[in-house]
Amino acid sequence: MDDVKHWSKVEYLHQSVTNPNIHVRGQHSYYSDAWTGDFQSSVVRYLYGDAYSLAAWESQWPVDQLHVGDYVCIGAEAVILMGGNHTHRTDWFSLYPFLEVIGDAYVGKGDTRIEDGAWIGMRAMIMPGVTIGEGAVVASGAIVTRDVEPYTIVAGNPAKPVRARFDAETTALLLALRIYDWPRDKFETLRPLLTASDPQALRDAVATYDAGR
Repeated sequence: MDDVKHWSKVEYLHQSVTNPNIHVRGQHSYYSDAWTGDFQSSVVRYLYGDAYSLAAWESQWPVDQLHVGDYVCIGAEAVILMGGNHTHRTDWFSLYPFLEVIGDAYVGKGDTRIEDGAWIGMRAMIMPGVTIGEGAVVASGAIVTRDVEPYTIVAGNPAKPVRARFDAETTALLLALRIYDWPRDKFETLRPLLTASDPQALRDAVATYDAGR
């Protein structure tokens, strides 16, 4: 049964990722590879920057970097598209990537970032150069073409905000507390308050913990 894929079996990214262009923070982010291959060969789709392309040819442009925060959950068959416009210039008459002008055809979009505590739904697609904010939710099947604000749920094609997970004051509190930067003891001690939804109780517990140090 070890080779059977199942929802309950996940791939922890800090244990599996070897691509130097993929940066994983912490030890809790995972990919739910229920049907497909592993994260760096199935989810992260590089034009140039994966093991094959790095060995096959020398790039004429900088490699876009993927940054994945801690406690990130990535659903089965999600796609993170890397590599700018993939050498298809929409401002040229021909979209075709002719080799003699391939360097000019490429237009970078910058690094892609999935911040701490985000959840990427099954079969969602993240386009190049996008930042998914802390605690954001990308719905299943969504195609994200623009940055997603922290603690916001987006859905659709192109993905648009559905609602904020919390009111503005609570979101500001969560960002200010920087919970994913806490040392392990603090995080584990206060975790019962993180698996709840009482901002005042969380604020008070943090103050009590910090005062006792």
